[in-house]
Amino acid sequence: MRKLTKVIVGMLIPVFLLSSLGVTQAQATIQGPSTHAQSAALIDVTSGRILYSKDGDKELRIASLTKIMTAIVAIEHSKMDDKVKVTPSAFAKEGSSLYLKLGEEMTLENMLYGLMLRSGNDAASAIAEHVGGSEEGFVLLMNKKAEQIGLSHSHFMNPHGLDAEGHYSTANDMARLTAYALHNPVFKRIVATEDKSAPNPNESWEYSWHNKNKMLRLYEGADGVKTGYTKKAFRCLVSSATRNGQQLAAVTLNDGNDWNDHARMLDFGFEYFPLVEVAKQEQPVQNTDVVTGRGFWYPLAKSEQTSLTKKLVLIENRGQTGTEGKGLSTDPSFGLAGRIEMQFDGNLVGSIPVYRKGSYIPPEPKTEDATLGGIGDVSSWAAAWRVVLSQLLSP
Repeated sequence: MRKLTKVIVGMLIPVFLLSSLGVTQAQATIQGPSTHAQSAALIDVTSGRILYSKDGDKELRIASLTKIMTAIVAIEHSKMDDKVKVTPSAFAKEGSSLYLKLGEEMTLENMLYGLMLRSGNDAASAIAEHVGGSEEGFVLLMNKKAEQIGLSHSHFMNPHGLDAEGHYSTANDMARLTAYALHNPVFKRIVATEDKSAPNPNESWEYSWHNKNKMLRLYEGADGVKTGYTKKAFRCLVSSATRNGQQLAAVTLNDGNDWNDHARMLDFGFEYFPLVEVAKQEQPVQNTDVVTGRGFWYPLAKSEQTSLTKKLVLIENRGQTGTEGKGLSTDPSFGLAGRIEMQFDGNLVGSIPVYRKGSYIPPEPKTEDATLGGIGDVSSWAAAWRVVLSQLLSP
């Protein structure tokens, strides 16, 4: 099969953000919010764009924010109805605890609630041993996931976040990890829960957990994520909130006034960087016979909305002659005609497929059915599209 590539530059066309694409960071053209944090970051969850950063790449201790990684690795590697047993090494773990009994069994789902709502260190160790075979095995999975997502300033030594040499991350990396995790519907549901009860096999009463994250009660639209504290890391917090269909996540490391600082950071993001609908699904592309396969939204300040550059790449797939001289259909794309790329500030921030008019356009998956990662790998759906685009649309 011969592929002919035609490039048209400068068209106002939408893009579809794929997980393999890079993300951009907002420029300092707008005065950011003041915080008391040693390091801070604010990210748009849909796009993965960092909207605000204060010493965002400074490597610091992160305390129980570690459990964001613990939770997403466990969710991706195990089943929610798995029974997790409390081993001697998990029992009576120092620091915050669910006070699980030695030998007690609990479903992974309920243990994840205890992990994220009450920051149970015993739950973290039990989960790690169940999923990874040992804490050491689980830590390997954590660091592998960090590498896959592109967390270049992070390294994990344990699943709970107790102070350890070589265990660190940054505000920017934690923001990217959180945006990745919030695309997972199980993780998203757990961290937004204020109160949860779970069966107690040893007592007549149930476990009852109240979320330590006060942002769920203090901030309108808050829906996550995790608190953290150790004597060396000090107060750490990741919060998220959704307004007008846009979800933001804020991170502070070593911040003695984190509740108020997070409210200011989230207000800043919603006010100055709203999601802008660049285009709608099945929008005709001017002067062509193709339509867009997806709509696209991107967080943009008013002064940035004319700074997007677009490029349309069309593919012509021609039949290939077979051994008996008969034309063979070698177009496996079912109407896929090319892609449209968007660049912002010199970075490729998205790519949307285009289809021939009248051809079948695959439906966009629902959130509960697939993970649409903006900055890392994730769903089989997104992975499949990466394969399609790389094979059919490469120059």
